[in-house]
Amino acid sequence: MNREQISGIAHADHPIKSPLDDDSVRRLLERGLPRGDERVLDLGCGSGEWLLRALATRPDLHAEGVDISEDALAQARREADRLGVRERLVLHHREAADFASPQPFDLVVSVGATHAFGGLLPTLAAAREHLAPGGRVLIGEGFWDRSPSPEAVEMFGDLADLATTVDLVVADGWTPVHGHVSTRGELDAYEWACWGSLASWALDHPADPDSGHVLATATARRTEWLRTYRDAWGFVSLVLRQTSS
Repeated sequence: MNREQISGIAHADHPIKSPLDDDSVRRLLERGLPRGDERVLDLGCGSGEWLLRALATRPDLHAEGVDISEDALAQARREADRLGVRERLVLHHREAADFASPQPFDLVVSVGATHAFGGLLPTLAAAREHLAPGGRVLIGEGFWDRSPSPEAVEMFGDLADLATTVDLVVADGWTPVHGHVSTRGELDAYEWACWGSLASWALDHPADPDSGHVLATATARRTEWLRTYRDAWGFVSLVLRQTSS
């Protein structure tokens, strides 16, 4: 079983692939889409959960998503068909960093996908290229809530603390107009959902040749979370506007 398949199982009960609950996602979309008739782009959309939620509640919205996973995009298409929003959704199978569009977007989303661009500021630089005048960016990024261990830094990279993360964004020419720091409940719920879904799949499929590997992966990831980064890692989602267009 490859990494993509494992990720799909892990997120079966938490389709937003970030530590955010449904109310937080709803509020972030409300702040990012004040009119309801915007054009939205998700860079690294996966199965399109952000776009699908926006489309399902805003009948005048149009959206596009970009991802390298054909399986995830196929899942997004199936769900769009089920919700009746397929005609307003365009999906692109390609690297997010290579995507180009002749038309700008009112909201550019990249939550939990900044690795696709090499970090927070490169992701914002890419978003800026797609943004319509007066548009907004919804971005989600990890930060260090406490001093991390060397093992945690090795896993997540050289993140800043929350205040420094926001300072970097502001210095890059952006103004936060809304933000959400994931609560301990959201952070824990995300981890329990991911590794619990993996473990449940393994226990439900004991005869599958991948069962042992999947269970071992769930155990290892749960242990990494509890012992390596639970007390240090945080997640912030920001709705941004350009300070000067």
